[in-house]
Amino acid sequence: METQNTQETWLITGCSSGFGKNLAETALEQGKQVIATARTPETLKELVRRFPKTALATRLDVTDDASVTAAVEQGINYFGTIDVLVNNAGYCLRGAVEECNETEIRRQFDTNFFGTVRAIQHVLPHMRKAHKGAIVNFSSIAALSTSEGSAFYGASKCAVEGLSDGLRKEVAPLGIKVIVVEPGPFKTDFFYRSIDVNTNNIEEYRQTAGKRKVRLRNPEDSGIKGWGDLRKAAEVIINAVEMPDGPFRLLLGSTAVKIGEQFVEARDREIRRWASLSARTDV
Repeated sequence: METQNTQETWLITGCSSGFGKNLAETALEQGKQVIATARTPETLKELVRRFPKTALATRLDVTDDASVTAAVEQGINYFGTIDVLVNNAGYCLRGAVEECNETEIRRQFDTNFFGTVRAIQHVLPHMRKAHKGAIVNFSSIAALSTSEGSAFYGASKCAVEGLSDGLRKEVAPLGIKVIVVEPGPFKTDFFYRSIDVNTNNIEEYRQTAGKRKVRLRNPEDSGIKGWGDLRKAAEVIINAVEMPDGPFRLLLGSTAVKIGEQFVEARDREIRRWASLSARTDV
């Protein structure tokens, strides 16, 4: 067991690439201790080599309760605390609602939603005992505007947002904060490694969901514009965690901000347009 100290300790899921990897690196560079996790911890060897005293690499599969239990226990035994939990692990199921089968849908939610729940429930007892901590749950702009072919991904992220909203009201009196991260487009291998393409192709959806049933090695082939910088995103997340009165929902990137504004404006217009119809149900 390592000697316990007062350094802040972060546990981050999905550190093999993308947001998780950059957030782990940035946190370590800022002097924090990091429990970096991945389903294949061998991918984290370079991180431990660079930060041998403050980085711990361990296996964590968010769909396996025993794996989550072991990773949390190992991190606590090694560093003595978990001050910040980042639920970053996840993937996107691509396919029309009618095309996807129940096994695929349940797997999507088991990773994106229940995986987040598992990590929270295993870490919260330690944060409650310490009367402090922060939980960062990765959502997506898909929770605000879901594209065709990503309905179940968007639904899983909406579930994460609802979970987080209720959770923050439960743990705020205990000195624990909750942040939901809503990233816009970033150049990661998400577009290739984290896309699960449904193979049931219904002709009528070819021009909608069908166009999105692709895995791209080069994110720029997606035609998306307004990319964000991963390192800057990591710095912003750390800054938000450290703010005494920071945001609950943290949009990442100007594209995400624009989509967020459009979402709020469209919802406001719809509420106002149909307010008299809605009010007819009053006693």
